[in-house]
Amino acid sequence: MLGQKLTRRLLDLGSLRGLSIDRMDLVDVVDSPLAASTCRSVVADLSEPGAAADLLHPMPDVIFHLAGVVSGEAEANFDKGMAVNLDGTRLLFDALRLAEGTPRVVFTSSIAVFGAPFPDPIPDDFHLTPLTSYGTQKMMGEAMLADYTRRGFFDGVGIRLPTISVRPGLPNAAASGFFSGVIREPLAGVQASLPVSRNVRHSHASPRTAIDYIVHAAELDSEALGARRNLTMPGVSVTVGEQIEALGRVAGQDAVDLIVEAEDPAVAEIVAGWPQRFDTQRALGLGFTPDHSYDDIIRVYLDDDFAPST
Repeated sequence: MLGQKLTRRLLDLGSLRGLSIDRMDLVDVVDSPLAASTCRSVVADLSEPGAAADLLHPMPDVIFHLAGVVSGEAEANFDKGMAVNLDGTRLLFDALRLAEGTPRVVFTSSIAVFGAPFPDPIPDDFHLTPLTSYGTQKMMGEAMLADYTRRGFFDGVGIRLPTISVRPGLPNAAASGFFSGVIREPLAGVQASLPVSRNVRHSHASPRTAIDYIVHAAELDSEALGARRNLTMPGVSVTVGEQIEALGRVAGQDAVDLIVEAEDPAVAEIVAGWPQRFDTQRALGLGFTPDHSYDDIIRVYLDDDFAPST
């Protein structure tokens, strides 16, 4: 979802880092559904040895590494999570180490790199102690990105995205999927299950703002970043109850009435170890701008992705 939105944004921009965008390689394990004269779809699995090296001729000016097995799936399938989230990242970074050129690499990490107990809010320099396999894999990717950048193999920036909501399309295997589901499904007139307490607090960004973050990370000045190459992105911190209140303000009580509380202990256990609120002064100082409110996040979904049934 983010890859397609990022591609469309880059097509609209036409340039990045002062350079005209004359080619984009869209790499995934499935063929890209997007078609444009500057886009080339490449079916490849970065966790396969040698796959990444084949993509670096010629060397891109910017590489966006968005690939990942999401949280719930990485927890349920440890081998797959390690293969994609860790090995795929390491093999890409190693291919860049052995190739000529120092491209800007934007790596999408996650706030799952933090683990409880937390201060409130969590400061930029809080230690990383993930409590899930997904968070651990992302933490290792961050450490590699910082070290490979220090060694001059590439020019990396890691951005820890909040939970992206409201996600369009069908639910995915992320443990965080219900954050979108309790908004997306009622807006479509469909019943939604809520597997956690309404008191659960979390940090969110709309897909539109997530793309703003990714593009801005590509444009950042290396000297301004210094040695600390991984940044926590600002988000809108709300409880699930406040999400539902926002849904009521935007779409009315009929939408709220479609939410059914159905506790899922497995999901609740995962979410209990997630961070809730951040002090992101460093990212804000570098020009990353969050959504204004959860009401606005819902409106972004209605403007950008909502497709009413006929």
